[in-house]
Amino acid sequence: MPESGRYLTFDLGAESGRAVLGSIEDGKLDLKETHRFPNEPQYLLGKYYWDTVRLFAEMKHGLTHTIKEHGPEIDGIGVDTWGVDFGLLDHNDELIGMPRHYRDARTDEMMARAFEIVPRYEIYQQTGIQFMQLNTLYQLLAMQVSGSPQLEQAKTFLTMPDLLNYWLTGEKVNEFTEATTTQCFNPSTGDWARPLMQKLGIPTDMFGKIIQPGTEIGSLHKFIQDETGAGPIRVIAPATHDTGSAVAAVPAEGKDGWAFISCGTWSLIGVEWPEPIISEQTLKFNLTNEGGVAGTYRVLRNVMGLWLLQRCRRSWEKAGYNYGYADLAGMADQAPAFKTLVDPDDNRFLNPPDMPDAIAAYCRGTGQMQPDGIAATVRCIVESLALKYRQIVEMLEKVTGKPIHTIHMIGGGSQNKMLCQAAANATGRNVVAGPVEATAAGNILTQAISVGQISSVAEGRAIVRRSFELEHYMPQAPEAWDGAYQKFLSLS
Repeated sequence: MPESGRYLTFDLGAESGRAVLGSIEDGKLDLKETHRFPNEPQYLLGKYYWDTVRLFAEMKHGLTHTIKEHGPEIDGIGVDTWGVDFGLLDHNDELIGMPRHYRDARTDEMMARAFEIVPRYEIYQQTGIQFMQLNTLYQLLAMQVSGSPQLEQAKTFLTMPDLLNYWLTGEKVNEFTEATTTQCFNPSTGDWARPLMQKLGIPTDMFGKIIQPGTEIGSLHKFIQDETGAGPIRVIAPATHDTGSAVAAVPAEGKDGWAFISCGTWSLIGVEWPEPIISEQTLKFNLTNEGGVAGTYRVLRNVMGLWLLQRCRRSWEKAGYNYGYADLAGMADQAPAFKTLVDPDDNRFLNPPDMPDAIAAYCRGTGQMQPDGIAATVRCIVESLALKYRQIVEMLEKVTGKPIHTIHMIGGGSQNKMLCQAAANATGRNVVAGPVEATAAGNILTQAISVGQISSVAEGRAIVRRSFELEHYMPQAPEAWDGAYQKFLSLS
């Protein structure tokens, strides 16, 4: 068993991507970001696309730079990305068209169209996945309804990280955690939900072999080696869904009593569970069952998280108000509490042309005063997110029958002190914030388990606790938040 190791992760999020070199030595994990690049969706004639080829070029540049600056000794490479989006390959293994962005409008009305063919409860029974119009199932249905020739030409379906791994290695596989985000996977059978897709007219022959996190996919392709100066480094599938990797690095002790909030553009609030929970109650709560590491499932709810704040900030920048996130939090801290609240999951916030206008319109439509300026809008977003977290934590306790005492906030949003404290206040539970780099850490730890450097997820989580400073937030002013919670519940 190796005593030390170095692993490279490519962590691609909805706004940016980066290469991170991780080393594990003496029971501690050290991370170095070696390359960062923007991930800017392309808007062409009213349609949203991912600039996938440019993203892969950035990955190759990151690999080249990492080797030049830090040496060629790398024990593994792992890729993780967001969920649901995909590329299709033809019979020559060439990409058919540009992968579309999950916020593209082609899925408008597709859930209703699906329910006309297959009842909602039956789709949930076969997949156990939260209903969101951006899910892969409705993207594929939109292609089928429009008569897209891409479906006729497609021989291979690859989710976004699977596509990038194919370009790295020449090997075509589907990784488990990413497959489970699609609503095309049946956790009861452990295979694709082929009967469901066939009822919807979606071809199923293009769905291939599913591998588990920690599986070695292959070595870097000779073309990549020649282009980057790398050797035949093994490419290992971590949890290729970024939240799956992040949860692998939650610094929790034991299996019970805690929940996680993976907080960034999206907030994913959930618990780690040994099997999926698919019931009338989880359907009612619209909870999802996504795959995790070591045979676990993440029973959770996806919420539009700091996306609301990111889009507001973009609108304010266009209007000439250039504030950093710390500045916005400081301003919001001075604004009156609980004046206006929104449900972050409302479809009006999926991709509006102007987020502050969308929030104002929501408030007017629910009989509230619209936020009075930037500070009030930020406070509205933060308090609404925290109250949404409380609602979902209570749902999770009901479906699992287990109390939740501690919430681990991980990812970029764990740096937002105002949000962390609001989460503790709203839920009445202790919040432990960190690590910020949970996704990269979990990716690297899964690779280390694969090569035998560490033995288990529990050992990896102990490494995280030793390697990163964690911040603790205790609940404050619970009575005020109880009143706000009742107001929040009345909105939906």
